[in-house]
Amino acid sequence: MKKILVQSLILLLGIAFFVQPTQAVSIDNDDNNYLTVDVLWQLKRIGSPIISPNGEWVVAPVTRYTVSDDKSHTDLWLFKTDGSVERPLTRHGSADGQPVFSPNGDKLAFVSRRDDDSAAQVYILPINEPGEAMRLTNVPTGATGIDWVGDHIYFVSTVWPGKTWDEMKEQMDADRASHVSAHQWNALPFASWDRWVPEERQNHLFRIPATGGNVEPLTEPTGWELPRSGAGAGNYSVSPDESLIAFTADSNRDDLDPAMDIFIVSPGSSDARNITPDNIAPDMNPNFSPDGRTLAYTSQRIRGFYADRARLTLYDIANDSHRVITDDWDRSISNMVWAPQSDGFFSSVDDAGTTRIYHISIDGDVRAVTGDTDFPGVTISNNGRVVSLNHSFLFPPRVVMVDPNNGAATRLDTINDDIMDDIELGTYESVTYEGANGQEIQMWVHYPPGFDSSKEYPLFLLIHGGPHSGITDGFHFRWNAQTFASWGYVTAWHNFHGSSGFGQDFTDSINPDWITKPYEDTVKAAEWFANQPWIDADRMVAGGGSYGGYLSSILLGKEHPFNALLIHAPVYNLYSQLAADFAVHTLRFGDYWEHEIYEQISPHYFAENFHTPALIIHGQLDYRVPVGQAFELFRTLQSKEIDSRLIYYPDENHWILKPNNSIYWYNEVQRWFENYAEPGGR
Repeated sequence: MKKILVQSLILLLGIAFFVQPTQAVSIDNDDNNYLTVDVLWQLKRIGSPIISPNGEWVVAPVTRYTVSDDKSHTDLWLFKTDGSVERPLTRHGSADGQPVFSPNGDKLAFVSRRDDDSAAQVYILPINEPGEAMRLTNVPTGATGIDWVGDHIYFVSTVWPGKTWDEMKEQMDADRASHVSAHQWNALPFASWDRWVPEERQNHLFRIPATGGNVEPLTEPTGWELPRSGAGAGNYSVSPDESLIAFTADSNRDDLDPAMDIFIVSPGSSDARNITPDNIAPDMNPNFSPDGRTLAYTSQRIRGFYADRARLTLYDIANDSHRVITDDWDRSISNMVWAPQSDGFFSSVDDAGTTRIYHISIDGDVRAVTGDTDFPGVTISNNGRVVSLNHSFLFPPRVVMVDPNNGAATRLDTINDDIMDDIELGTYESVTYEGANGQEIQMWVHYPPGFDSSKEYPLFLLIHGGPHSGITDGFHFRWNAQTFASWGYVTAWHNFHGSSGFGQDFTDSINPDWITKPYEDTVKAAEWFANQPWIDADRMVAGGGSYGGYLSSILLGKEHPFNALLIHAPVYNLYSQLAADFAVHTLRFGDYWEHEIYEQISPHYFAENFHTPALIIHGQLDYRVPVGQAFELFRTLQSKEIDSRLIYYPDENHWILKPNNSIYWYNEVQRWFENYAEPGGR
């Protein structure tokens, strides 16, 4: 085995039983101070930080939960980069978020819903002097995705095009008073993840003077709308002198065959120009340089493949020319911030199982700034100070200042130390084994607290979702590998074929055949563990959610060594998956009536061979994988008289997000697996 580190992780899933109890019940862990689910919900959760232009201050949203009433409370916290200040900046008790500094750094704008607000509004708070936050906007449809450039604050709102604000308020009041619950659609999209997408409304960009005044529409006059399924600050950028706005829009105006392009418009103009019309794949994430001469954006090449490698591309505004600068780098760019001198970028990159900060020069030279543990999100000041979150499998997110030359991280907060200092954690390491086609597969292995290599332990093999969502060295709250390990299991995440972060060919190697390579990688992972002297090969279980639920459903009908499975939000029937907000393979490879691949890879076709006990979990509000998928699978298992249990949440979506529901989820998973793989070393 390789060098053992000290850290912990999770993924995207959830749980509850068919008849829900009124109160979540916790399982006693022999009074050990482990990272139990109860501890997970005591931890505060730090969101993405921002740094002031002068590099002196950092602000980040911090969320705490009260289990007694299932509520969350998000405030903004203020930190000083010299470490001398750490305190709440807001204490309103509402959801304060999306902070942005004014250009000179003396004020902070953020989004909140306070007092009589019927929707979230923009508030402004002074930084260098005492004062209360003052509401800037009063938009009936609410504000989100804010940015502060020059004299204006920019925001996104979901509006009825062509209506005045007063007419929209009347419409919203009428809708609230109406007893009609029907929704109507005549075209896609109809939903996104856990919310319905109203056909008659559109996402548009607006701005308002930072001192107050009239709200000015910016994209609505152009006839182009921001992505309808969801829009925010990442969908637009404003040049430093406010003379140009770049935004993303579907140039096909067709959700069945979208073509996301970058448009440029001057404020007050209705003439928006598409600067990326020749690329059939998505062009996204526009970002003007500090000197205003260049627009950076990400560009993909494969139509219909969301995990295609995103290349960093530069658009020279004066010359109307494009230049891809990371075409030769086999990693995907999902976010980037310009260096102050407009000569390069910093970006958090999914890189072989770890989210690392990279520096990318204007010529495309890349250099890893950080090494071990995840550094998601990066923000930079005008004087070059870099701030990010940092977390690992064994510690939750922290606010850190990062030396851009050597990656050294200086922590700015002490949040959660009062809890984590008393927690006994296990260890983890990265290993590799030979998977499908003899290729090397990276895998994270987590050992329980007090692990004794002279004993044999059961295995809980976790199967991540996506499928193109590689597991990196970060802390997760929904599926926490260290929490599972604290039950007495060796727990592992394997980055099977299809996982992101290991190059384009590896990521795309499972399309359209979702089964063959990931299944073989999973079985070979189990074989690797069976050959370890500290694993009891007769006590193995596995499970996952979303695509992980899909692959777990495939295991039901194929040979495998697992005594029982956990299957959360599974894609079980690729035909009925058309009821989702996103149809697998449709755009790239065709619909099920056009392509025989669906019959070859849909788990329900393997039901004849099902034999493994399975715990099935799903939420009613999941529109990405509709709840009927779980009902179909559960009925199949029951019809075949296979030991199975259905846990259904009427108020959860693709993930289990409420504290008591999450506690119940963890406890039921533990009880289920204890029946088939007794925990602990022996």
